[in-house]
Amino acid sequence: MSRTNFQELLKAGVHFGHLKKKYNPAMAPYVFMEKNGIHIIDLNKTVAMIEDATAAMKQIVKSGKKILFVATKKQAKGIVAETAQALNMPYITERWPGGLLTNFATIRKSIKKMQVIDKMQEDGTLETLSKRERLQISRQRAKLDLNLGSIVKMTRMPEAIFIIDTNKEAIALSEANKLGIRSFAMNDTNTDPSKVSFPIPANDDASKSIECILAIVSKAIAEGLEERGADQAKKDDAKKQKAKEIAEGLEEQAENKDVTTSEKKKAKTTVKEK
Repeated sequence: MSRTNFQELLKAGVHFGHLKKKYNPAMAPYVFMEKNGIHIIDLNKTVAMIEDATAAMKQIVKSGKKILFVATKKQAKGIVAETAQALNMPYITERWPGGLLTNFATIRKSIKKMQVIDKMQEDGTLETLSKRERLQISRQRAKLDLNLGSIVKMTRMPEAIFIIDTNKEAIALSEANKLGIRSFAMNDTNTDPSKVSFPIPANDDASKSIECILAIVSKAIAEGLEERGADQAKKDDAKKQKAKEIAEGLEEQAENKDVTTSEKKKAKTTVKEK
């Protein structure tokens, strides 16, 4: 069953591209027409490509991997943060930390530093420091939280990255491509979709368009997480059943051993009596 409704995309203005002067020729296959100097995106292509993208994302999360959401533009950051939090996925909505992917080991050190400061607050160590030291540490923690707080639980490299506006997030896309990390993105008519693994031709400037696409993406990821949970529950049940069978088998062996021992003792007693 299709997750994408053509009329919903149309109503949300997903089809509105950029002015002709900002046009990127690489988007030619996804442009339906030009109207009043503005390119109109072919929503039939959008429907087909978002179906492919969401199917791939569903399989990624079903396998237990993470998708990193990236959107630092004003009209997208709030929507992306809310969506990613609801799905328990990492996200970047402030400045992209250079080397987040290509130099992940160093980024992990910064994240660990945040965790150390949090531990100091919890165990009271921070209170033993001078007022000046506490202020410096608090400022350091706030700065780290601003840039890395949303990925504090990202203990390993993400399996994929989802981007809104590949022109604005060019560094993020470049790092993902350099490492062979799959990329998903909303591609407006001023972007180059050939750099993206799964491009989704769509208006990446209007909040309604972004909400519409993210709602479809969110639904697919939620399905993947739900199916993973169900599969995990089945595996747990199977393990419990196997453990029960083993325990019952061992118990039966013990009972048989006891019976055999008892019979041997009885036989020895009979021999002695004779």
